[in-house]
Amino acid sequence: MLSSALVRSVLDSLPDAMIIIDSSGKILFANHQVSELFGHANEAIVGQPIEMLLPERFRQRHVGHRTGYTSNVRVRPMGMGLELFAMRKDGSEFSVEISLSPITQDDEVLVAAAIRDTTTRKLAEQALNDARREADHANLAKSRFLATASHDLRQPLQTLGLLSGALRRTLQDVDSQDLLVQQDQAIDAMSRLLNALLDISKLESGAIQLERTDFDIGALFDEMRREFAGVATAKGLRLSVDSPSDLAHSDSALIGQVLRNLLSNAVKYTSRGGVELVCERRGSRLHIEVRDTGMGIPADQVNLIFDEFFQVGVGPNSSRQGYGLGLSIVQRIARLLDLDVIVTSAPDVGSAFSFQLPAADLDSARKPAAAPRAVLAPASGRAHRILLVEDEPGVRKAMQMLLKIEGFQVIVAASAAEAIDCLRDNADIDLLITDFHLESGRTGTEVIAAARARSGGSLKSILVSGDTSSAVRELQCDANLRIVNKPINSEELLGVVRKSLEI
Repeated sequence: MLSSALVRSVLDSLPDAMIIIDSSGKILFANHQVSELFGHANEAIVGQPIEMLLPERFRQRHVGHRTGYTSNVRVRPMGMGLELFAMRKDGSEFSVEISLSPITQDDEVLVAAAIRDTTTRKLAEQALNDARREADHANLAKSRFLATASHDLRQPLQTLGLLSGALRRTLQDVDSQDLLVQQDQAIDAMSRLLNALLDISKLESGAIQLERTDFDIGALFDEMRREFAGVATAKGLRLSVDSPSDLAHSDSALIGQVLRNLLSNAVKYTSRGGVELVCERRGSRLHIEVRDTGMGIPADQVNLIFDEFFQVGVGPNSSRQGYGLGLSIVQRIARLLDLDVIVTSAPDVGSAFSFQLPAADLDSARKPAAAPRAVLAPASGRAHRILLVEDEPGVRKAMQMLLKIEGFQVIVAASAAEAIDCLRDNADIDLLITDFHLESGRTGTEVIAAARARSGGSLKSILVSGDTSSAVRELQCDANLRIVNKPINSEELLGVVRKSLEI
């Protein structure tokens, strides 16, 4: 049997203050750490009510809590979820953690309370929380700035791309063409990096608002097939895309962005074989998967592929193929949409990225396709006339030069008001090209509406925008309107113009 002196010595050696009280709340025992922590001599504590160690404002309430505990004793922390305070002899308060344990002695239940001063830890937690909030605020401010300034950031690249296209059509010697090819590659690289950074910033800043609707997953798959068929063929890859007839319920624009990034990665890192985009109905869910026969991902790197700038098999100083941002964007969108992206991969075999979407009711009313409208043919013997509306002088001049070199007649307007005046003075416009964001908060959709009012709704239009808002997305079902994203290069722009005019 242990001696009382030994027991006392053990309790005094504990790192925490230890107090034992009886059912009436009287202190029966206090170890040496209690005196160190509270500043009371041991003989001044023993025999006193436990409430003497509490701030005055808590004492009366504590009597009730103590009585409740003694009627239902068990080992537990005191005041779970609450901020607890104790008071020293000098009246100063400090935060504490208290653990309670019942002790049975004869027929009486005693309570042992282990008390720990948490002041230092609380201060460290507060400092950490303050630092985290400051970092989050700075990061959010950065993201909001980039998201808000995306229009202005894209404008210089837009100008460079258009000027490069114009130069390619005027400088025909071999040396100049070689230089322009190199310039186009540099512009394309800057454009892809800027778009990826702006996409991440929009997601982080909360600038993207979800627009969950029922949409035709087959139409989205057709869009992916058209977009990636050329680049897959150029690499000698087989591209297989399902043609599902299901409706999905989600944000179609963001799902499209996820599929673009997954397919882009699949094509980029596959040198032989093929890439597949498949959709399988599984009860009330649509299982969507992008598969490739590419280089694969080592098991120890699967958890790293969604990190910014990480690329499989690429060292920090190695030549990079892309920027390692595509999957980071996929992860952010997946979080926004509550999607679980599952990755299965094996080196030299290939990879598969899959997620599931809720399927919409197939009997839901589908929005009928707009009836095709007649193409406005230009008057005999003249070139097509294009009204170009752009408030940025550099972009406006570059786009005008490019279109003129291609043989179009171009009328330019620097504002919505000026564009409406041009429409009033020129009744034979064949195509309207307008930026979405114009001066003083006005938009290209206002110009399109005014032009449609004058032409009976048949005027073909192109809306150039880097905006992802629902106001822009809702226009995509307009058969007479094409929406192109900034920055658009010269060949893409001219392709859209020809398609709109069907020439």
